[in-house]
Order: sequence, then structure tokens, then C-alpha cells
Amino acid sequence: MAGNPSKQPDPASLYRQALESYLREDSEAALLDAYALGRRLLNEGRGMLPLIDIHHRVLAGLLTGVSPDRVLAAGHLLAESLASFEMSLRGFSEANSALRSINQRLEDELRKIAHALHDESGQLLTCVFVRVDQARKELSPSATPFLDEVRDMLEAVETQLRRLSHELRPTILDDLGLGPALDFLAQGIAARSGIGIQVEDRVRQRLPPAFELAFYRSAQEGLNNLVRHARATRARLALQSDSQHIELKIEDNGCGFDPRQAGSGHSLGLLGMRERVRSLGGEMQIESKPGAGTTISLSLPLPAGGHYGAGTIAAG
Repeated sequence: MAGNPSKQPDPASLYRQALESYLREDSEAALLDAYALGRRLLNEGRGMLPLIDIHHRVLAGLLTGVSPDRVLAAGHLLAESLASFEMSLRGFSEANSALRSINQRLEDELRKIAHALHDESGQLLTCVFVRVDQARKELSPSATPFLDEVRDMLEAVETQLRRLSHELRPTILDDLGLGPALDFLAQGIAARSGIGIQVEDRVRQRLPPAFELAFYRSAQEGLNNLVRHARATRARLALQSDSQHIELKIEDNGCGFDPRQAGSGHSLGLLGMRERVRSLGGEMQIESKPGAGTTISLSLPLPAGGHYGAGTIAAG
């Protein structure tokens, strides 16, 4: 009768044995075995900390019988084994740097567009207002109600263009900070959509510009998403902090969705929000289910120092 197949040796045990052999023998073959088994552990997803733990245990067990140069050699071996982690970390850092650079370029372009929208359209509308006033003087009084209506529509266009230019690149964000900028954003979206939007600013301190911009753009995308998809009647932006993080919550009482099965309309905007905070060392969490509304939490590491107060502003 065939016997049971023998149990495969644990790679961690094999690595421990190879490391012990390398420390005792100082042979090229033992070095290659230890290196190959260490990389195998990492590739199998055992992680960096278990590998370091094995090194500590082996060195602790052999410390009295191993010369200092062998201990140093073990450190070099560990560093070589972890080189792939270092490369991955460097690649992640470079990707974050590239993403921040791309975001900055986009913001620069938005600033140019907003400037043109505000200044050039404003100058053109001023000329139109002058012409309307001239027409009022030259035409018969019966034309006055019509011209008044035209002026009212032009003023509405001017107001919308001014608000759109500020939302593209809000000077209020640079001048007054995140709380007032979120309030301005909420008021504009509430006026257009009819959704009541409350803004709670519990962080009465200027944040690093990159933080303020990431939160503002994420709030903008989150509110636009809920206007398009959520069928909500109320929403809330809450900016708050604890001892380690600053958090922005975007909540609504809409129809909700399954985050695991979000359609492309949700996914693209959510992806942009997630990548914005990730590029700054933060993270995003989504709590939602069909029929139960949605809460999006964006968290960034807290800058050092400062005092935090509290306040509440309502829009809509």
C-alpha cells in the first residue's frame, strides 16, 4: 500500500537552516541558498517582518558562536533580500511624485481657464450691458420691459460665470482657506440642485495648500457625484481632526449603492478622489448600500502643531 506523501518542508524552516549554515560555514553555496529561500518567502507573501524575525531568532541562537563579521554579513544578506521592497517603495514614491506633478499641472491649467472665464467674459458682458443701456435710450419706451428682461438674464449669466470660474479655481481657497471654500462650493451646488447641504468646519486652521486642494477637489467631485447619481435631498460636509489625522466626510441621504459593484459613473470620480488623498499619504473609505445613503471618509495625516476650534455653517 502506498504511503502518505511526505509533508513539504516549511520554507521558513528551510530559510532558517540555510541562514544558520551561511553563518557557520561562510560558503558561497550557503549564501546562495539563503538568498534564494529569503526571496521565495517574500514572493510567497510571507512579508518583510517575518523575514526579519527569522534573522533575529537565528542570530540570538548563534550569537555566542558567531564572529562579528558574520553578524555583519547576515545584515548584508538581509538587505539584499529586501532590495525588492526598497525598489517597490521607491517606485511608489516616484509614482506619487508624478501624480502630484500631474495634479499641479492640471491646477495650473484650471487657473488659466478660470482667469479667462472670469476676466474675458466679464469684459464682454460689460460691453453688452453698455449696449443694452444705449438701446434703452434710443428705443421707444415700449421696448423697456424687454430690455429689462435681457439685462436680468445677462446678470444671471454673469453670476453663473463668476461662480463657475471660482469653482474651477477658487481664489477663496487661497485667500481664506478650506472651510470658507467648502461653504462657497456647497452654496453653489445647493442653489443649482435644490439639495440642502450643510458644512461643518471643526478645523479652524490653515492646512498645507496641497491638503486644502485635495479636500476641496474631493468634496467637489463627491457633491457632483451625489447630484448626478444619489437622488439625495440632504448632504453634509464635515471637516474634523483627531490627534493624528484630518478627516473630511461627505454624507448624503440618497439611494446609496454597493461600493463593490459601482458603475463607471461612480467609479471614475471615486478613483480620482482616492488617488488624490493617497498621493499625500492618506486614505479613503466608503460606507454605502442600496437604499441607505452614502458616507465617504477621506483622511490625511495631521500637520504638526496648531490649535483647533469649531464652527458650523449651513448652505441651502
